[in-house]
Amino acid sequence: MDYLESYPILFTAVCAIVGLMMGSFLNVAISRLPKMMENGWKNQCAELEGRTIEAGPPFNLVVPRSRCDSCGHPIAPRDNIPVLSYLLLGGKCRHCKAAIPSRTPLVEALTGMMSGYAAWHFGFGIGTFGSLIFVWAMIALAFIDIDTQLLPDSITLPLLWAGLLFNLEGGYVSLESAVLGAVFGYLSLWSLYWLFRLIMKKEGMGYGDFKLLAAIGAWLGAGQLLLVILLSSFVGAVIGIAMIVLARHGRNIPIPFGPYLAGGGLIALFWGREIARAYLG
Repeated sequence: MDYLESYPILFTAVCAIVGLMMGSFLNVAISRLPKMMENGWKNQCAELEGRTIEAGPPFNLVVPRSRCDSCGHPIAPRDNIPVLSYLLLGGKCRHCKAAIPSRTPLVEALTGMMSGYAAWHFGFGIGTFGSLIFVWAMIALAFIDIDTQLLPDSITLPLLWAGLLFNLEGGYVSLESAVLGAVFGYLSLWSLYWLFRLIMKKEGMGYGDFKLLAAIGAWLGAGQLLLVILLSSFVGAVIGIAMIVLARHGRNIPIPFGPYLAGGGLIALFWGREIARAYLG
């Protein structure tokens, strides 16, 4: 540990490597969590209706082993090295030569780079530990929301409590600011949701967005919430308009807001105070 503390570049490299491995796991979570949620809903519905569902093979984040989506062949450990295996295989399955989704190495590389940057930004200490948890959760939630327009409670709620515990002794902000951040984060989007619903007679966002902003507030404090909302709203509006104009994305087709909240949270985590100082200056 002392060696890592004495050599910031080595510490950054170690965190980046850990991030690459975590990115591989996040790919599994992004793919399987929505299916696990769907299975849970089906079981609950069957229970309410008095039906029984025949138990299938175990399906969770560990079992079964990762397989090729095309041929179903289990992925060997040598073909599961983050980013490197994708490059060595030429982006194709070793057995059926079907294309491996390019997002697989993208998530791994993004997680590795952001993990390394977090280590470089915060240095050796509790700040980096907290930032890694926050970064990994934001990446998983953003990509799950892009795919399914869902933000799983199994990530947002533990993330919220983890933020409060992290700030119990003033990790990033005081406990008071963390609690207020969680409360105001939830209530701000909850209020916008009902205001939009009363005016437009339809829903503008999901409850998962409320919980995500509450979790961000628990980590970064109430003082960063306005910046997160402004950043996410601005980026969301620009991309949304571009999708409608350039990609002919239907106006009635919903656009997930979670990725923009996650992006705003990450910007606030690393540069929020600097942005606030520059604005006030």
